[in-house]
Amino acid sequence: MIIECPCKKKKFNIDINLIPAEGRNLQCGSCDRVWFYKKEDPIPETLQIKEEIAIQENVNSEILNDDKSNDQITKQPIDENKKTKSELSAIKETKSKLEAIKKTQSSKFFSYLIVFIISLGALIILLDTLKAPLMNIFPGLEVLLFNLYETLKDIKLFIIDLS
Repeated sequence: MIIECPCKKKKFNIDINLIPAEGRNLQCGSCDRVWFYKKEDPIPETLQIKEEIAIQENVNSEILNDDKSNDQITKQPIDENKKTKSELSAIKETKSKLEAIKKTQSSKFFSYLIVFIISLGALIILLDTLKAPLMNIFPGLEVLLFNLYETLKDIKLFIIDLS
């Protein structure tokens, strides 16, 4: 079955058996968009059996050799086994993609946290460097900076005590 991403950039060939009747979330490998997809119920068409074709198939089936029918019966479980293996590999691939997405999200959080800590440190260094000119403009800044430095020393002592 061919499914198209809502962004209309990519189409995917997906085994229909991998999508349950209640639907499931799919993710585009091109734009990383996730959307819910539900199978559309095909409209059942009434089949008409022609008697001539049915009689002709009965005659043809009697003509077939037993060896050929046995070969086909033997091949059916192998084909079903291949389908099952391909379904399992597709499910494993989907799980690994979901795990990769979770790892990416957690690594983004830590990246933002590191950027925030570095920016905070740079701001403190900048305030300390420009302390004298800033105190001329903002007279109450000296008390605030003193309290900030004392708080940073307390946090440092707390972290050392945890070790």
